[in-house]
Amino acid sequence: MTFSLPAIAVPPAPETINWITLPEELNTWLDSAPGHPLVLDTEFERVNTFYPIPGLVQLGLGDQFCLVDPDVAEQSARFREVIVDPDFTKLLYAMSEDLELFRDWLGINPKGVVDLQIGAAMAGAGFSLGYARFVETLFGDTLDKSVTRSDWISRPLSDAQQRYAIEDIRFLAPMHQWITAHLRERGLEAALVEESTRFADELAGQDDLEKHYLRLRGGWTLTPQQQSVLQKLVVWRELESRERDRPRGRVLADPLLIAIADRLPASISEISNIQGIPAGVVRRYGEALLALVEEGRKADNSGIERIAPPLTRDQQMFFKQLKRFFRSAAEAADIPIELLAPRKRLEKVVQDGTMADSPFFQGWRAQILEPVMNDIEDYLKS
Repeated sequence: MTFSLPAIAVPPAPETINWITLPEELNTWLDSAPGHPLVLDTEFERVNTFYPIPGLVQLGLGDQFCLVDPDVAEQSARFREVIVDPDFTKLLYAMSEDLELFRDWLGINPKGVVDLQIGAAMAGAGFSLGYARFVETLFGDTLDKSVTRSDWISRPLSDAQQRYAIEDIRFLAPMHQWITAHLRERGLEAALVEESTRFADELAGQDDLEKHYLRLRGGWTLTPQQQSVLQKLVVWRELESRERDRPRGRVLADPLLIAIADRLPASISEISNIQGIPAGVVRRYGEALLALVEEGRKADNSGIERIAPPLTRDQQMFFKQLKRFFRSAAEAADIPIELLAPRKRLEKVVQDGTMADSPFFQGWRAQILEPVMNDIEDYLKS
């Protein structure tokens, strides 16, 4: 895949790596290049813990790049202010894990963020395009990814790690220039900010514990009473995972939560008889699980939001026909349908029978869908 490239200069790789080692120094550095967006990336570890462990923060302003240890960034008041400032543009690539890190590590939800992976898709470069591949396509540079999964917590970092960390941000600003130029030609320059903001806000809103059970799609067959129990169990597991700093599946896996809600055990022996539940889980949590089951049994479930079921056979046929309209609009705009109309969003339209209540298909998506909107509405009414 090749693209016409406006004249864009890529900052050279620095001869020496600049480390900012004091919070006060970082405060000053962040205001050293007004008017430039902040390019941003992080390295972290998340294998045996619930919370990600920050390992490194990479920052760039103009042609200046620096590496910052997490404890320095954490103590910088200006760093926190910049991250949540909606008027200070931050450029990231595939930003979801970075945003989760800032939420769990610093307790903040970043604002003013622009995801250049989303921008690449909007500009016609492809859906979910990897950073290294995009860099090679645009600029002809091949990135060394050999240290991607290395230890970012221990110090000192190797020279290869430090060089890799800088390369992960060095191309972001020129990449943004290329994307902006192409989006301007398409009349979608503002759409990237709109979509990045929507994505970040939606991610921040996913921390509603009372709705986490809706993610367990396998529980759709449960009755309202059983889903009420499942809701209690999922909230309990989330809090327990956070308290112990253990991955959710290491506390109790999704299928086992669904199995408990399905069986509604009333005794320790009944919990023990559920296939797959470890004896250690029964010993440690048995009484707590029984109390949650009983609480969920008695709860008023009349207004509980049900887990979305899979489409019926008839709905699947309807879905395929409906998708043709969206695909037509996506192809006309040279935007991946996976970005314009993700499958789960379209399934919800089919199940609701309308797009009227879906804010997802407003804004820039309404602009892309405008030529086929009448066809979509007519089909939904048929």
